[in-house]
Amino acid sequence: MAVSGYALVPLVFFLFTTFVSSSTSASGFQSQSQINVWPKPRTFSWPSSQASLLSPNFSITSPNHQHLSPAVARYRRLILTEHHRPLVTPKHVNITGPPLETLTIFVSNLTAPLHHGVNESYTLIVPIGGAANLTAATVWGAMRGLETFSQVVWGHPLLVATGLFVWDSPLFGHRGLMLDTSRNFYGVEDILRTIGAMSANKLNVFHWHITDSHSFPLLLPSEPDLAGKGSYGSQMQYSPADVKRIVEFGLEHGVRVLPEIDSPGHTGSWAEAYPEIVACANMFWWPAEVDWDDRLASEPGTGHLNPLNPKTYQVFKNITQDVTALFPEPFYHAGADEIIPGCWKAEPAIQTFLSNGGTFSQLLEIFINSTFPYIVSLNRTVVYWEDVLLDANVKVDPTMLPPENTILQTWNNGPNNTKQIVASGYRAIVSSSDFYYLDCGHGDFPGNDSQYDQKPGTDTENNGGSWCGPFKTWETIYNYDITYGLSDEEAKLVLGGEVALWSEQADPTVLDARIWPRASAMAEALWSGNRDKTGMKRYADATDRLNEWRYRMVARGIGAEPIQPLWCIRNPGMCNTVHPFIKQ
Repeated sequence: MAVSGYALVPLVFFLFTTFVSSSTSASGFQSQSQINVWPKPRTFSWPSSQASLLSPNFSITSPNHQHLSPAVARYRRLILTEHHRPLVTPKHVNITGPPLETLTIFVSNLTAPLHHGVNESYTLIVPIGGAANLTAATVWGAMRGLETFSQVVWGHPLLVATGLFVWDSPLFGHRGLMLDTSRNFYGVEDILRTIGAMSANKLNVFHWHITDSHSFPLLLPSEPDLAGKGSYGSQMQYSPADVKRIVEFGLEHGVRVLPEIDSPGHTGSWAEAYPEIVACANMFWWPAEVDWDDRLASEPGTGHLNPLNPKTYQVFKNITQDVTALFPEPFYHAGADEIIPGCWKAEPAIQTFLSNGGTFSQLLEIFINSTFPYIVSLNRTVVYWEDVLLDANVKVDPTMLPPENTILQTWNNGPNNTKQIVASGYRAIVSSSDFYYLDCGHGDFPGNDSQYDQKPGTDTENNGGSWCGPFKTWETIYNYDITYGLSDEEAKLVLGGEVALWSEQADPTVLDARIWPRASAMAEALWSGNRDKTGMKRYADATDRLNEWRYRMVARGIGAEPIQPLWCIRNPGMCNTVHPFIKQ
C-alpha cells in the first residue's frame, strides 16, 4: 500500500523553492552531483555542489526516546569514524563556510509505534553555514533521515554536503526481507547484522521464518520440548532472551520483526516432541514407487499437522500464545503453504476421514477454522502464504478468512497471483519467486539427481538451476513492478514486497553475499521507485550508484557481493551496453 505523504508537504515544498534556486527529482540529481544516497530519495537538491568540513566535535541533538536515542548515538559514531572514500570522488566541490557543528532533530509524534503504515517521511536541510535540521513526523522517519545524512558525509578530513535539501518518504509501507532459520541455523549476531544492513537500506520488516520441518530452533516457555527435541542442538536454539535482543535491536533500527510459525504443513520438526500430532513425519519424501502427485513432500523433510487430533490445537495454541508474547509485531505469519495430499493420506485417521467422503480442502478448513480465530483473538492480523486460497488442489473457502483480518503473501505465478489476491479484496505482500527469491539458481539440493547428468549440449528445462532458476540478478529485482497490471484501487491493497532467502543451500558463511546488494535493489524500487520522472526505468543510472553503495556496505562490515569489476566503477558508464537485447 502506498504510504500517504507527510502532512507538511505544502510547507516543505515552499521551503524547497525558497531554499534553493533550482531543484531536481530523484531521477535528476545524479547528473547534478556525484553524491550517492541509497535508496535514492524522492526529492534531492544540491545545486551549488558545496561542502564544509564536519567538526570533530559534531553533535546530534534530538528528543529523548527509548529507540531513537540509541540510533542517534550509533549514527554519530558512524558519521565521525566511517571516513568513506568514494570510488569516484565528487568533482568541482567548493569547500566553504565554517565546519558543521550540529544536526538538530525535530519529531512531531514521539509515540507512534513501529507498525505497518507508520509515517517514515523526513526533511533534511543542511544549509551553507549554521546548523543542519532533520524534521520527521515520527522517530522512524528520523531514523531514515539519519541514514541519509550519514551518506552525504565522506572523506578524510570529513566533508558534508551543504546547500542540501532532501524530502523523502517511501512509496510502500512494507519493505521486507524473509530469512529461513530452520533448514540451516543462523546465530543471533548474523541476524543482528542483517537487520542493521536492512536499516541502512531503509528496509523495515524482518520476516523471520523461524520453524519448518527440518528444525524447530525457537525455545518456548510453554513447549520447551519442541526446541529441546526438534532443534539441531542446544547451541542452535533461540532463547526468549535472544528473541528480546533481536526485537529490541530491530526497534532501535526501525525494523519490525515479523515471526512466522508455518503450519499445518512444514511441521516435521514438531514430531520429535509430539509424534502423535504429525502425519508422515520422518518418512522418505518421494518414494521410488510413487508418482510425483503422490509424493509426501515437495523436498526432503516431511510432516503435516493432523487436523483431526484435538491435541494438535492444544500445542498450537501454546505456541501461538508464547510467540505473540515474545513478538510485539501486530502481524502474525501462520504459513499454510504447500499442503501435500500424500502426507495426509499416510495418516490412518485421515484415511478414514477421506474414505467417508471428506476432502483435503475440508481438512485444511478444519485446521484454519480451529486456529485462525485464536490468532485473531490475540489482537493479531494473520498473514498466510497465498496457497491457502489459491492452491489448485487444497484450499479453503474465502468466507473463512475475512479480508480485514487477513493478508496474503504471494510467491507463485508473478503478477497474475497478485492480481487474484487484490481483486478478491485481500491485502497482498509480494514475494514472487520469479523475481524476489534470492536462493534461486544454485541448483536443487537433493542428491542422486539425474537431471544434472545430461549429454553435452542438452538444453534442459531449468538449465541446471533450481526449480525457480535462473539466479535473480539485481537488475531483475530492481525492474520488477509489484503493482504491474493492477488498477489504481487494486494497487492500494499491495502493502509492499519482500525478498526471500530460503536456506536449503545457505547458511552464515554465504548469508551476506546471497542477500546483498540484491536486496538493496528491491529496497530502492519500493522506497522511491525504479523509474525516472519521465516514467523510464532507471536501472542504467542505478548501476554506478549501486556499485558505490555496495562498496560502502562492505566497509561497514556487510559482505555484499560485487556486481561489476572495480574498473567499471572507476569508469562510470563504460561497462553499460547501449544495444537492446531482443530475442528473435
